[in-house]
Amino acid sequence: MATDYDAPRRSEADELAEDSLEELKARRNETQSGVVDIDEDATAENFELPGADLSGEELTFKVLPKQADEFTCSKCFLVHHRSRLAEEVNGQYVCRDCA
Repeated sequence: MATDYDAPRRSEADELAEDSLEELKARRNETQSGVVDIDEDATAENFELPGADLSGEELTFKVLPKQADEFTCSKCFLVHHRSRLAEEVNGQYVCRDCA
């Protein structure tokens, strides 16, 4: 199909301004559907697997004290390896993520 690039361009706003009320109502009814959108995350929250009651379970893991080559960031309070040290100001260490 040939296109006349010299012809004035029409936008959707121009087309909508010229449409009749009946055409607009018909177009609105076509775009609406009777299907309800269901949030999949909300339905997943209410779903329980059989035998998956973990309320009585406890997680056990070994906590190690801060090692000699580690520091605690003064901004995020996470323990990092010395290689992640960005700066030290007045004895306050700052990691690369917070710098």
